[in-house]
Amino acid sequence: MKVDPKLGLIIKRVGACGLHSAAPRDPFEALTMSIASQQLSTKAAATIFGRFCDLFPPDRRPRPERVMTLTDDQIREVGFSRPKVAFIKDLAVHVLDGRLDLAGLKKHPDDEVMRQLVAVKGIGRWTAEIFLMFRLGRPDILPADDLGLMSATHRIYGLRKRPTPEQLRKRGEVWRPYRSVAAWYLWASLTDGGG
Repeated sequence: MKVDPKLGLIIKRVGACGLHSAAPRDPFEALTMSIASQQLSTKAAATIFGRFCDLFPPDRRPRPERVMTLTDDQIREVGFSRPKVAFIKDLAVHVLDGRLDLAGLKKHPDDEVMRQLVAVKGIGRWTAEIFLMFRLGRPDILPADDLGLMSATHRIYGLRKRPTPEQLRKRGEVWRPYRSVAAWYLWASLTDGGG
């Protein structure tokens, strides 16, 4: 990246971008995974989400109608907090009653997708941005409220303190129209051992 040599070094070191390699194909599953991930480490979220998927034999695929057959306690037993159980059920209800057409989201611009998703309890800006990036494959999303992105930016650019979301958004302007890719590389830099 000529416009950002420091990020360019990260890209060279990390290698090929894996932005879309781990996203579930099903949008409902992707959103439930994002809810599971909120305020948890990647490892803890993956463990809890795996247990959640185990509630749906034989294919391990959560679907709105299947989620609604479970009691709150059944979902809590796999490790979800009470609020997260309520968020997942609210998402299921929004899909089942037609207020949220997950299949139709891909035809909408980013701001409309954001508007529809944040209408669901527990889906805020960060979760909607993660969905736009990883599930819909939108190339120009920067989840500037993400602590990992702030930490990576702080380290890579040798800043005196961690940037605020506003400062990160401003810095991210040079990465347009590929801010999603830049974000992926910033996250990758946190685990690749370099810096």
